Amino acid sequence: MRQQKSVEISLGQKRTDAFPRKTVSAFVCCLILIWCVASSGSIYAEPVYDQITKEEALRLGEEFGVIVGEVDEEIQNLLGLPRPEGVVVFEVIGGKPAELAGIKPRALIKEINSVDIANLEDFGRVLKAALATDNFTVATYEPPDPDNQGLSGGIQFHFVRREEP
Repeated sequence: MRQQKSVEISLGQKRTDAFPRKTVSAFVCCLILIWCVASSGSIYAEPVYDQITKEEALRLGEEFGVIVGEVDEEIQNLLGLPRPEGVVVFEVIGGKPAELAGIKPRALIKEINSVDIANLEDFGRVLKAALATDNFTVATYEPPDPDNQGLSGGIQFHFVRREEP
């Protein structure tokens, strides 16, 4: 006795998948891209700076060679600044990098490594990261001084660490 096998073939049957695979793959890729942009704020990664106290910021300033303070309304008026932002240099410590580069008292530190400095905490966070590198930049603004007709305006200093012989 011979057995017969029956095979049913249905032609033209449509797939029952709700979404084609290409659509799902494209959707997942878009979600990943959106998450990357939203979580970083931009495509390019920016350095992450630790939180820092004012006391630590002052200590780092001394290590760099400056005694600094926040710009308040009194200093803003004294230096003729448009708004109370940045960190003002009260004193420069001899023999330290700031003095060797030529940073002067009354200078306003506006940026370190192209990061805006609005207050003492910003100064400390960014300076801490900068001091750990081999080179960095500090941008200052030196207001005009009627008693001294020297250099005034924006000045950028570039610091490069070198090994002592």
